[in-house]
Amino acid sequence: MRSHQQFCAVESVNSGDPLAGTGTHPERNLLISWPRRKWARSLRIATDMDPELQDQVETLAEAGRRVNLIHRQGAPEHIHRLYLFPENLCFDIKREALPEFLETLSANRSLDSWAPVRPSSNLFLCCTHGKKDKCCAKFGYATYRALVREAEHTASDADIWESSHLGGCRLAASVIVFPALRKYGRISQDDVGPLLKHEAAGRPYLPCYRGSSRLTPVQQCAETAALKWLEEQELAATLVIDPSVNNQDGSVDIPVRWHHQNEDEGTLEVRCEPREIYRADTCADLDEGATASECWFATRLTAR
Repeated sequence: MRSHQQFCAVESVNSGDPLAGTGTHPERNLLISWPRRKWARSLRIATDMDPELQDQVETLAEAGRRVNLIHRQGAPEHIHRLYLFPENLCFDIKREALPEFLETLSANRSLDSWAPVRPSSNLFLCCTHGKKDKCCAKFGYATYRALVREAEHTASDADIWESSHLGGCRLAASVIVFPALRKYGRISQDDVGPLLKHEAAGRPYLPCYRGSSRLTPVQQCAETAALKWLEEQELAATLVIDPSVNNQDGSVDIPVRWHHQNEDEGTLEVRCEPREIYRADTCADLDEGATASECWFATRLTAR
């Protein structure tokens, strides 16, 4: 029996579990506002959802649409804010109309009659799904509140919501930013201000960066290494990840082209190697002990 309470997020740091390369997330998303107190353990189901609505949500998920529940204090309980990505649209739908809306979405019919609005600001989701993992309750909610306070203090237009499970409970506090589809982890209260500032400028905040969800894990690892190199050179550049070269020893060489607005450009070659670490993915796994997982590490960067 453990003599003290353990958290998978703390054990993850102690095990050397990296952030870079853990930004996997589907591009097709549906977010539905729903009071957090009604969330079930499932990331997309609430305890007071009608069975018909639950079935529709599960059907959308089976068809490849990631469905998350979101919450914000003061939001109406029976008028639901819905966000669609990559369409980058939002809707306000009465609860009784949700089945018809989801049927229309599932059938790929036009949603124009539902008065879609295109968001003008970045959407931040912070996982606070305590019924899924206690780290998301402990670390996630504190970070969510800090994000809200910082946004209010700086008059930021960031659209900030609590979210159900985003993946990577051991990396709490976890955040994903839409529409850029960038993932972050281990966000402390000291990171909140810089994170909001970087995202407002369209740049990832590297100390907590997990990667762009549009890249593979090894590409995310190379991307992060390249961005850190560019930051050291005081260059804010755009990146293009070129096809990788697999080496016989299991390592991967990834060319990364960069271009700066003053027309400077260049190529970096990042070598990434797989390593096995032992970790617990969630707090529920702590009793069983750590298990082996393969992670990517950038081990060499060459500027051309």
